[in-house]
Amino acid sequence: MEIGVLSIFQNYRDEHDDGAIMQGEMKVALLGEELGFDSYWATEHHFFPYSMCPDNIQWLTGVGGRTERIKLGTGAVIMPWNDPYRVASKMALLDQQSGGRALLGFGRGLSRKEYGAFDIPMDEARGRFDEGTELVVRALDSGFFEADGEFFKQPRCELRPRATAGFSDRVFSIGVSPDSAVQAAVLGARLMVLAQQPWEIFRDTALIPYQQKWREVRDSEPPPPVCGQLVFCDADASKAEDLGQTYIKNYFSTVVEHYEIGGDHFGKGYEFYASAAEMISAIGLDEMAKMYAGVNTWGTPEQILEKIDQQRSILDCDIDVLTIMKYGGMTDAEAESSMRLFADKVMPRVRATAKGQAA
Repeated sequence: MEIGVLSIFQNYRDEHDDGAIMQGEMKVALLGEELGFDSYWATEHHFFPYSMCPDNIQWLTGVGGRTERIKLGTGAVIMPWNDPYRVASKMALLDQQSGGRALLGFGRGLSRKEYGAFDIPMDEARGRFDEGTELVVRALDSGFFEADGEFFKQPRCELRPRATAGFSDRVFSIGVSPDSAVQAAVLGARLMVLAQQPWEIFRDTALIPYQQKWREVRDSEPPPPVCGQLVFCDADASKAEDLGQTYIKNYFSTVVEHYEIGGDHFGKGYEFYASAAEMISAIGLDEMAKMYAGVNTWGTPEQILEKIDQQRSILDCDIDVLTIMKYGGMTDAEAESSMRLFADKVMPRVRATAKGQAA
């Protein structure tokens, strides 16, 4: 099993200079290399301080030039906002520049505000995602790009430079809704999720459908999911609870605002989120914030180990852990302290207790 770290580039409440935020996230990336994390990932978001990385492949190229070992993942390329040839060619270039360390994560996107600024209808998201991701993966594996679909058209051309190797075992896809989870299996991608609902719900609505579809179309056992989560680790239990819940709830408030979670705009392809919006309206934002804090990962090293063990038990499988270490107004110093303690006290024991390994 592997443990990664994801940067989300949040300028919380627009309180800081953008440059300071970017410098802080580079520190997170370089710490990931120093502390032995297996992978470093970067988001894609546009236009708003909620998350500020409009080109995660370009960002990862910068990180790759300052690191030697850590794998470099897009978490994620939002396919409906991108041209698939450009994604494939830039990923191949990143792979060459980093010596084969590139990982390709896809997402569909949920923000009406971002879709609106791109002038792309949200009801085209599913079609653009399904068509575009298949084109990118095929190009990276074959070295050629050709498109003649509903959304993307391009005559056959070579992909140069080609990737160091095929991406069939280096593709990931975020899947929270059942449709997205099943499509990840069709694509042959590892399933990724960011903690936002009880793990039992993710298991029943996304993970099990993914596993069933994988077995159906690939006649093999599905790989373990990549479980992303907000993390705050401190040796003092009271401080860990106070600051962890504070920062996680801060971040949740920005999620609600950016994605307009309580709105009635979730239409074609987003029916799962429309149901979630109804649930939030029923139970209220305060209760939803408490639930959100509860499914994310704060505490002492021992408490965090227990929470990760609970996730494995609920999901009934091994998991890869993807940590988000800086969010919700957390300072650089707090993020670094949390990250160092997690790497020192949590990471070795999580690896040692992975299925098939001795504790």
